[in-house]
Amino acid sequence: MPRLVLEARRIASNVQHGLHGRRRSGMGENFWQYRRFVDGEPAARVDWRRSARDDHLYVREREWEAAHTVWIWPDLSASMSYATHKLPPKRERALVIAFALADLLVKGGERVGVPELMRPSANRRIVERMAEAVILAPELPASLPPAFGPSPMSEIVLLGDFWSPAAEIAARIHDLAASGAHGHVVQIVDPSEETFPFSGRIEFEEPEGGGRLTVGRAESWRAEYDLKLVEHRARIRAAAQRAGWTFLVHRTDRPASDLLLALHMRMGAGGTGAAPGFAHGARTEAAE
Repeated sequence: MPRLVLEARRIASNVQHGLHGRRRSGMGENFWQYRRFVDGEPAARVDWRRSARDDHLYVREREWEAAHTVWIWPDLSASMSYATHKLPPKRERALVIAFALADLLVKGGERVGVPELMRPSANRRIVERMAEAVILAPELPASLPPAFGPSPMSEIVLLGDFWSPAAEIAARIHDLAASGAHGHVVQIVDPSEETFPFSGRIEFEEPEGGGRLTVGRAESWRAEYDLKLVEHRARIRAAAQRAGWTFLVHRTDRPASDLLLALHMRMGAGGTGAAPGFAHGARTEAAE
């Protein structure tokens, strides 16, 4: 973890030059407003006194919750440990991007939180606080982000491999976007997951379910695999577009700074338009 923290700070420092801050007001702890309770939020957040006066449940928001907050979720599940050809595991790339993005955002005056692990904070030591929260996580990580209730002014960044069933991914995006929060889905993949370079007799093992599949001529599966990959990404992209979110693909053989710059620029542009500086691999462009 210390190595990832140092790498994140180095990348953030390199990218920071030429970027404009995103400073906003609203950092206090005073009462701001009541808003409707969103499915998936902890019941402890309900203001029962206010809710008793109506037929709906309400949450009492403070200023920092109403202000712009960026929630960053790095996928830490078992499938993210996969890596080939001495490339970094997908989990390490997700953490480096999460830390570096948080560092940039806090320096620009934003608040950053990690769903279920860390409340939004504008602390200058945000990277160390995020790393500590990840290390002390009480439960085994899941393959999809947790259901929580971001405020309408929030922005969400999801960093994972997103190989779960497309219907489950689409449903989670829909739930997180229900409050009006804007978001970005970043699929982080190892190059072999795009190019399917396998041939001959190969045994594939599912890292989270434990299933195994032995293939006699793996190369004969390549064409069908490519079609499934295109279909899977198209469904995720469609779900993101319906929610007004963006969808990016990043390969671990590309510099982390490419993704950090592109993601930060998309956030600054409100998720519209292309993101200069984001380099896709040739097969990623074809799949998209």
